[in-house]
Amino acid sequence: MLQCVSEIVEGDSYTYYPLGQYVVRAPEVCGGRPTFKYTRIEITGAMDRLAAGENLDHIVEGYRGRVSKEAVIEAISLITAQFVKTLPELKAA
Repeated sequence: MLQCVSEIVEGDSYTYYPLGQYVVRAPEVCGGRPTFKYTRIEITGAMDRLAAGENLDHIVEGYRGRVSKEAVIEAISLITAQFVKTLPELKAA
């Protein structure tokens, strides 16, 4: 079970559920969809850019210091782990 975290960031209350060190779900941010911590940047945007063939360094550069390379790599790892968890069991032929 995820633990809710509340912080004061630049004078504002920020409540979120950490999915990793850099990826969170904040109920009041982007409808609770996963974002990079302390931003309103949804991880799906970075994944869409990767899927379109954009390289990791270019994606990070495009976020102008608001999202690190480590954050994007963490998002990829989280998505991959969740995907693997949802795969059905294979039965021997």
